[in-house]
Amino acid sequence: MSRIGKKPIPIPEKVDVKLKGLSLIIKGPKGELQRTLPDGVTVSHVENSIIVQPKNDKRKSRELHGLCRSLVANMVVGVTDGYTRKLEIVGVGSRAQVKGKKLVVSAGYSHPVEVVPPEGISFSVENNTNVTVSGIDKELVGNEAAKIRSIRPPEPYKGKGIKYEGEHIVRKAGKSGKKA
Repeated sequence: MSRIGKKPIPIPEKVDVKLKGLSLIIKGPKGELQRTLPDGVTVSHVENSIIVQPKNDKRKSRELHGLCRSLVANMVVGVTDGYTRKLEIVGVGSRAQVKGKKLVVSAGYSHPVEVVPPEGISFSVENNTNVTVSGIDKELVGNEAAKIRSIRPPEPYKGKGIKYEGEHIVRKAGKSGKKA
């Protein structure tokens, strides 16, 4: 049995949980999230917590147990606090700016790259080089941050490109000079 899956998920006061079979709707101060969980688990609402249990002792149910508990816990945290992912743009002339809701990134290409956020995601830029992706769905925030990073991933020689805040780029030695 999953150690993570065994832990009950505490529900804060301002969060409302609706459970219909395997369909789960969680409303909080930041918004509302909805998810249909897979068939191998059972979800129950007991007092001020949500409990996820495997339906039976089969391998598939045990695999889904911890996953589903983590997904539900991420939903609860998302509607109360929200999620943010920060990116840094490194390189001369590389910058980002927000136009309306779109993020426009100049990353060394002949044209600026526009990123349109899906519903529930917002972008903000500080100092033209620090981009913040924020929203209530952890999965969506991570995917959008990965899309922005993939515009110009950091290269290993000078470290230019778009990287996550705190990400360590392994550097390579450049060409060595001719020995005299």
